[in-house]
Amino acid sequence: MNLVTVALKNTRRNLFRTLLTVVGVAVAMLAFLLLRTVLSAWLIGVEYSAKDRLATRHKVTFIMTLPKRYVEDVRAVTGVEAVTWFNWFGGKVPGKEDQFFGTMAIDPPSFFKVYDEVVVPEEHKQAFLQDRRGALVGAVIARQHGWKVGDRVTLEGTIFPGTWDFTVQGIYSAKRRSMDESSFYFHWDLLNQSVPASQQEQVGWIASKVPQARDAATVAKRIDALFDPRDVQTLSMSERAMNTSFLGMVSTLLNAIQIVSGVILIIMMLILGNTIAMGVRERTQEYGVLRAIGFLPRHLSLFVLGEATAIGLAGGVVAVCIGIPMINGGVGRYLEENMTGFFPYFRVAERDVVLALLLSLVLASLAALIPAYQAGKLQVTDALRKLG
Repeated sequence: MNLVTVALKNTRRNLFRTLLTVVGVAVAMLAFLLLRTVLSAWLIGVEYSAKDRLATRHKVTFIMTLPKRYVEDVRAVTGVEAVTWFNWFGGKVPGKEDQFFGTMAIDPPSFFKVYDEVVVPEEHKQAFLQDRRGALVGAVIARQHGWKVGDRVTLEGTIFPGTWDFTVQGIYSAKRRSMDESSFYFHWDLLNQSVPASQQEQVGWIASKVPQARDAATVAKRIDALFDPRDVQTLSMSERAMNTSFLGMVSTLLNAIQIVSGVILIIMMLILGNTIAMGVRERTQEYGVLRAIGFLPRHLSLFVLGEATAIGLAGGVVAVCIGIPMINGGVGRYLEENMTGFFPYFRVAERDVVLALLLSLVLASLAALIPAYQAGKLQVTDALRKLG
């Protein structure tokens, strides 16, 4: 018998109350895990952004376009290894307008050079390159819509109105998370030749690849300096910065989620602290006896802290054991299949699992500090006076 054993045995003194407290902690930590996973899913594009890629857009706003001739100018900048370009298309599947996914016009040959993490069978890649109306779709949205290679797909344009017909020539996957598997790509030439003359030879943004990630900032400055004297100026940034800018519209929501997760943890700590305080009050007489037979004040404090951390850790373990299969196999799978444009990846991160367990321990210890202090300051005479 040692202090740790005694502390653990104390959790069984009122088993029903202990179980309810563990459930309360588990529910709080489960909610925390879910909210953290939502944040991770939103920020995954930022976290896994390629460090050796730059994005160049109009200096004023992303909505304004750049002249197509800028592509060759960027390609000539010292330090640029490869260049490609995009136009955001904004297409939707008729009858499924609520299912959002990225649709972009690209230059296929240069796209595969800059985005080398895109994986597509060679025969499908060649078919996509050669078919002017060919489309390359991500594996996630292909599963979602039941598309297969060779299928005809019709999109309704939003930015570029009209009905657009494509043939799925390839389904791609990604070997790194810097590229999602929920986008729809087609030939920029098709878009350029189909829009009014005033909109032709315009690109949304230019993506360039540099040999070394450490050179990215220097190359970005060179690109912008090249266009500073011109009528249309540019703003070049890392891929990470560009992805972060896309999240600007939901930054308030993300901050709100962080605040809510913090409030949940505070509530959990208060619940656990109240439970431990009740236990200390009920055991006042026992603590008085322990002090009378030679136990020191720090021993009583350790009993209280040990009981609290055991309950907190138990709740954290229960939350993790339930949360991982529930989020990854249930909520996550549903969101990935039905809201792929917003949540291409929805999985519990390993760091969030570790964080949840650590917070269960730390917050349980903090919740027990005042009860532990009170137990340690207990006077023998005051405690024994309550006997009988």
